[in-house]
Amino acid sequence: MPHTPIDTSKPHSARFWNYFVGGKDNYEVDREIGDHIKEIFPGLVDVAVTSRRFLGRAVRHLAGEQGVRQFLDIGTGLPTADNTHEVAQRVAPDARIVYVDNDPIVLAHANALLTSAPEGRTAYLDADLYDPGSVLEAAADTLDLSRPVALMILNTLGHVADHDRAVDLVRRLMSGLASGSYLVISDSTATSEGMIAASEAYNSSGAVPYHVRPVADIAAFFDGLELVEPGVVRVTEWRPEEPGPAGVDAYCGVGRKP
Repeated sequence: MPHTPIDTSKPHSARFWNYFVGGKDNYEVDREIGDHIKEIFPGLVDVAVTSRRFLGRAVRHLAGEQGVRQFLDIGTGLPTADNTHEVAQRVAPDARIVYVDNDPIVLAHANALLTSAPEGRTAYLDADLYDPGSVLEAAADTLDLSRPVALMILNTLGHVADHDRAVDLVRRLMSGLASGSYLVISDSTATSEGMIAASEAYNSSGAVPYHVRPVADIAAFFDGLELVEPGVVRVTEWRPEEPGPAGVDAYCGVGRKP
């Protein structure tokens, strides 16, 4: 199915996030709303940066301590430093990573993601979170779904307006993965007035809305899974390697499928 052209007249979540983590793949419209939100809620910069650091720690833990060699990263976003495949293959060069997105701006940068250590493999799927069956079917060309896979959905589920639907999508994806697979989620949370105001400003900008949720809603994604210590916590508190800013409005968790 053909994609619509890249629209640079409205902010875009991947470009907006890219700006916040210090990337260069963004446009004036993304920087304008980004600077506006920084004035409303400077803490969103901390959310972006610390969420990215959580990705690195989670992948290193799974590839290093748990021996996971397969990663399915849905909602890839724009490449920056330390993408999932780079972190995983630093620990385990034979790791296989499948990225999934269906956005034209991300598609335009897909070649930057399609790199791999010779021993492993990295693939990119133009597929939709709202169609878990097709995602799993396509991922099976690169990943062995009879063996454990780490399903990573970072700063993406807020685009699903209905929480019950988001939970169902995660459940359907995990149901197609083997016992011993992991779910890795992080997302912004409605844990301060500043974050709620920032979300409202972003959603009124013309961009595709992004919904921040209570912490209990983040925890619900892990129902039926065995939470890895320390459970569902702020992204700065999940196995920290160095001190981070206090009170970050983003929570995360890693859960194992029994």
